[in-house]
Parts: sequence; structure tokens; C-alpha cells
Amino acid sequence: MNEAVTEPRLFVGLASQHLTLAIGANVLRVYPVSTARRGAGERYGSEQTPRGDHVIRAKIGSGAPAGAVFVGRRPTGEVWSPDLALRFPGRDWILTRILWLSGVEPGRNRLGSVDSMQRYIYIHGTPDPEPMGVPASHGCIRMRNEDVIELFDRVSVGTRVTIEEAS
Repeated sequence: MNEAVTEPRLFVGLASQHLTLAIGANVLRVYPVSTARRGAGERYGSEQTPRGDHVIRAKIGSGAPAGAVFVGRRPTGEVWSPDLALRFPGRDWILTRILWLSGVEPGRNRLGSVDSMQRYIYIHGTPDPEPMGVPASHGCIRMRNEDVIELFDRVSVGTRVTIEEAS
């Protein structure tokens, strides 16, 4: 007996710079994203976005305001603003919500020097002036704050995430 697929899955296309939320063959939403400026890669320190199958290992930031600033996965109590950005130039802003990814493919994106979770690879919010659809991150998958709030509320710890170079 075939059971209907009812759990959401996420697909990130590095070429298209889109994240697709789907249940089975039913596409629920497509979001613009920004992945690594240095392209695809799994090695620790590469500042590249890892490929392959992952799961959401942790959801961080439930109830935080849009633009809430996180450092080390902890809210600082700040909310991003252009003035705050001027005080901290060059900071890699992690805002609003964090979906912390863990690879599930040993040797590709799990364990050793290619472990996505130990690399702190997230899906997270970013300042509104940051471009979407253009690779610009340090390895994570950046989203608009309102989009990451919506996505956060639609997925669970354990949701499968596939990151692939093709769209």
C-alpha cells in the first residue's frame, strides 16, 4: 500500500538561487535565496554551500521579531537597522530565524572535514538591502526575513533538505 507523502521537503537550487517547499510533487512555495559567493563545496573553512541531502537539526528563534540579530545562535537583543549595520561593518548578519542543517551523507556532508552541522550551515534571515537571487553568503542559505518566518512555521526538526547545483 502506498501512503501519501504528507511531510514537507525543501530543495535548494544553487544555479537558480531558489528554495522550493514541496509536499510530494505538490510545490507549495518557491522562495528566492542567496547561497555562497564562493559556490558549492563541502570542506570546512571553504565558505561554500554544501551539496546533498540534509535535515533540519534545530529550529532557533521562534517568536523573535523580524530582524532579530543572532550571534552564536543566541539572540543579542538587537534588531537589525541601517544604523546598527553602520556600527558593525562587515558583520555577516544572521537574522530573524535559524534552521540549522545537518548532512546525512557520511563523507560528503557529514562527519570529518565536510560536516555541515559542524560548519554551522543555516537557512537564515538577512538584512533587507542584501540581494536575493545572487550568490553572496559565507556558505549559508540566506532568505528575506518575512520568507524565513513563513518557512520556519511550515517545517519541523527532521525536515529533509536537498541542496543541488542544478535548478
